[in-house]
Amino acid sequence: MFNTIFPKIHKEGYKFLAISIIVTFFVLLFSKFLGLFFTLITIWVYYFFRDPERYSINNDDFLVSPADGLITKITEQKGPLELQLENTTFTKVSVFMNVFNCHVNRTPLTGKIEEINYKPGKFINASLDKASEENERNYYKIKCKTTGEEIIIVQIAGLIARRIVCDVEQGQELKQGDRIGMIRFGSRVDIFFKNKKVLAKVGQNVIAGESLIASNR
Repeated sequence: MFNTIFPKIHKEGYKFLAISIIVTFFVLLFSKFLGLFFTLITIWVYYFFRDPERYSINNDDFLVSPADGLITKITEQKGPLELQLENTTFTKVSVFMNVFNCHVNRTPLTGKIEEINYKPGKFINASLDKASEENERNYYKIKCKTTGEEIIIVQIAGLIARRIVCDVEQGQELKQGDRIGMIRFGSRVDIFFKNKKVLAKVGQNVIAGESLIASNR
């Protein structure tokens, strides 16, 4: 129960939480009303950077969600140009994270990171289609340990987001549901895959590392 109410936070959150606590302390010295407002902001900062434990199915016949949030689009389209996959057709599932979602991202399957490709860019609304081509983003190509299949994860910064945090490195081995990084303050994560049955639906709320996105046909 304690861990549910007071989850641990991602390392990126410590400096923001410290700043928020200090500002709140000084504001309280002059105004209880404004102090209450800043106290609420401090609580929000703490929960924004929360990093709770998640429990994956541990079965690579399934893909679990890479992010908490709302599934906004499921489409068939070409792979990312940045990874030279523009001639290959994938199923793409987009998960939009609002400022109240947990923003720690996770790998959908067990595998090895074959490539990480960071691209700087703009900060337009992450829910728009052009965000995947114009916004700051980070690509991960992950090869499944058991089947040899490759999936692509793309972290896309949003309107408020100003930094994509990568917690892994090329060549690293990951278990299904392991953390790969986070995006600060509102964003989107896309997952590209092939030859699988989509289990998720547009409008569905999903949980990173636990909700099932797709399965082997």
